[in-house]
Amino acid sequence: MSERANTAKRQMKLGAFMYPGGHHVAAWRHPDVSAKATTDFQYRVAFAKAAEAAKFDLIFLADGVGVGESNVAALSRVDEWSNGFEPITLLSALSAVTTRIGLVATASTSFTEPFNLARYFASLDQLSEGRAGWNLVTSSDGIEAQNFNPRDLQHTARYARANEFADVVLGLWNSWEDDAFLRDKESGRFFDPAKLHVLHHKRTYFEVRGPLNVARSPQGHPVLVQAGSSEVGKELAARTAEVVFTAQRTLQDAQAFYSDLKARLPRYGRNPDDLKVMPGVFPVVGRSEAEAQDKFAALQDLIHPEVGLALLSTYIGNFDLSVYPVDGPLPDLPESNASKSRQQLFVDLARRENLSIRELYLRIAGARGHWQLVGTPVQIADALEERFLNGGADGFNVMPPTVPGGLTDFIELVLPELRRRGLFRSEYEGRTLRENLGLPFPRHAARPTSRRAAE
Repeated sequence: MSERANTAKRQMKLGAFMYPGGHHVAAWRHPDVSAKATTDFQYRVAFAKAAEAAKFDLIFLADGVGVGESNVAALSRVDEWSNGFEPITLLSALSAVTTRIGLVATASTSFTEPFNLARYFASLDQLSEGRAGWNLVTSSDGIEAQNFNPRDLQHTARYARANEFADVVLGLWNSWEDDAFLRDKESGRFFDPAKLHVLHHKRTYFEVRGPLNVARSPQGHPVLVQAGSSEVGKELAARTAEVVFTAQRTLQDAQAFYSDLKARLPRYGRNPDDLKVMPGVFPVVGRSEAEAQDKFAALQDLIHPEVGLALLSTYIGNFDLSVYPVDGPLPDLPESNASKSRQQLFVDLARRENLSIRELYLRIAGARGHWQLVGTPVQIADALEERFLNGGADGFNVMPPTVPGGLTDFIELVLPELRRRGLFRSEYEGRTLRENLGLPFPRHAARPTSRRAAE
């Protein structure tokens, strides 16, 4: 029996990364992209409906809470400083025009309180009938911090706070058992008091009584997503996360990350299937290889040098590169207080391929450190299949270079090839995000059956 036949029952999970105009840093300048994409709600509706019709597992929104001022000239040449909408507001609106696709938003543990965050995402989970997910991140941006009360943004302190933050949120999400709400008019009992759990959390960073004033959703609670790849980030993911978004450019690096993370799960009483690893992939698809290369080159030609340099500076730890020759090598860098894993990824790439600063920013302007694929549908499907079947991923977070064109190309050209190989679904398996990802139902009584049966 062939390897493909042996794995027929295991299929990729796919997310659709919603950058307004596309994931390439110059996407907004492309003639096929609306310059008003950031604030055009119907643009987002079209994206969500297209991804849902194609049976993607989820939509993923990144987020930030500040506008950088260190390089206003470069900032004035990009659209991404403005996400257009606050993520929970946007996903709540999209929940009303979709029925099956998951809705995942980024929210930082550095600049909010656990009760508020738990309530926001639990509300989205109720509104969407079990399709919400929270991407837990920490924040290191001093510009963002200036919009809030002073916080310790050092890497170790951020993750210590994040660990306790996750415990509080999960505890609040477990305030109510699945069958706690009786709604019995005859007896006059709205909920069973024995099935209410008050948190009474008191530790280093937080003192939260609880319970949460939002009931549990059909999927128990929102799916917890995490994106850190540092040591403390991986340990937090192994303990709490159900999906991990990550960035590896080679099969060997992907396999190493995948096996390392999965091996950490048993010490927290978890099974390998309890967590899905979904690396980012930036696909530029053409009906021929030449067409794909032409599409990519057209985008690269739109990168303004100020933008490229500022983008690279941000990703290597907010290190100012403007004083270095742009056609010279990447200088030695101090240890980053931001994303340590992303800084190391770029340093390794520059050293391995002997790239100048200019060559490096051109290399990352599309995928931003994630896996970049430029080719035909068969070539891209081959690459995804290799990583999926060889212990490098459970699925992928697809980052369309432009919207709608890049998403349409992937849906119309790559997905049919993946389906032909039995690697991606033709219909959703369930109604909740947790069901479609194949994740276990969280604790507190058995999986509810009355609502499922009614549907």
